[in-house]
Amino acid sequence: MAGVLFGALVLGGLSDRFGRKALVLWSFLQMSVTGTCAAFSPNYISYCVFRFLSGMALSGFGLSIACLIVEWIPTRYRTITIAMTGFSYTLGQILLAGLAYSIRDWRWLQLAVSAPFFLFLFYSWWFAESARWLILAGKAGRAVKVLQRVARVNGKEEAGSGITTEILLSNMENELSTIKSSYTISDLVRTPAIRHIFFCLSMVWFSVSFSYYGLAMDLQNFGVSIYLIQVIFGAVDFPAKVVVTITMSYIGRRFSLASFLIVAGLVIIANIFVPTELQTVRTALAVIGKGCLSAAFNCTFLFTTELYPTPIRQTGLGFGSTMARVGGIVAPLAKMLEDYYSVLPPVVYGVVPILSGITACFLPETLNVALPDTIEEVESRSRKKKEEATAAAHEKILLQSQEIEKALFKEAC
Repeated sequence: MAGVLFGALVLGGLSDRFGRKALVLWSFLQMSVTGTCAAFSPNYISYCVFRFLSGMALSGFGLSIACLIVEWIPTRYRTITIAMTGFSYTLGQILLAGLAYSIRDWRWLQLAVSAPFFLFLFYSWWFAESARWLILAGKAGRAVKVLQRVARVNGKEEAGSGITTEILLSNMENELSTIKSSYTISDLVRTPAIRHIFFCLSMVWFSVSFSYYGLAMDLQNFGVSIYLIQVIFGAVDFPAKVVVTITMSYIGRRFSLASFLIVAGLVIIANIFVPTELQTVRTALAVIGKGCLSAAFNCTFLFTTELYPTPIRQTGLGFGSTMARVGGIVAPLAKMLEDYYSVLPPVVYGVVPILSGITACFLPETLNVALPDTIEEVESRSRKKKEEATAAAHEKILLQSQEIEKALFKEAC
């Protein structure tokens, strides 16, 4: 957890500076080497060091791949693509249970889950760097080559041949005129609209991870084989992610995120009132809660990448992941509250996502909205919405005053 937290802080910013593909390659290399070294660790200290470095790599490729997906996929296909990525994560979770059941020696298990990253490293050279990032980083020439290559792959070579550096720079003239030479983590709190998004998303990321690991640490107490419950916990992700994909596509990101977080919290609290001998009911409620949290996580990932502009998208995503790791680290401490009162941990695990679900209601909707390319664009959208809301409020007050005047006139007559 500490490695993932540190990786999110460090590698998230480096991806905005050096590019998405570069960090994917480095992270795959780091994961394959350190994961394999962990399998052959001569002592506990070296094992912890290698696991820490593996955690860093996990953050590096997880966040960079998410940005590559969002920055390449058209708006109308973005939700389903993120959902498919989530299904891959779920499949890995289920396969892990099978591998752990079959390979009981931890060294061989560690090697089995680390060696495939050498293969991932090999084929990731084929990935295309984000054209958005290349243009905003002042590498329009490389962006043209990447776009032409993508056009060939898509069977649109003629359209690709018409792309030139001048055309790209002309199309993004407004974005390039407002962009800074460098960005830091301070840009997440420098302007009001981005700052508002930053604080709301930090709460959401923290709560999803906090409550998820609160459930995960209680697996042994459900009276079911730990391998079987791991498979069940993984399998519930499939229907949960199908539902959240539909709601995000037709209702919106904000409603989906808030709803799943609040339902997850209510289900976790409801489990307090189920007698311990009803293990099946308790397990079913826990599985529903976990499914809601998985759906919320999918939504949070997509929502975060759509809310932050391109120059700080990876930094924002990285800090969100950092808050998630903080939630995972704090979760065991909340579990210790049962030493004082047995129902305190589930109450805390349930209340936190409910509060963050309410917080999510204050985020701007991004359904069918183009990705923002600059901080100024996000601020401009925020100001426009505030002006529209103010105008609507004034109009409502005016209509109400007119209705009152009419009522008073009728009464006077």
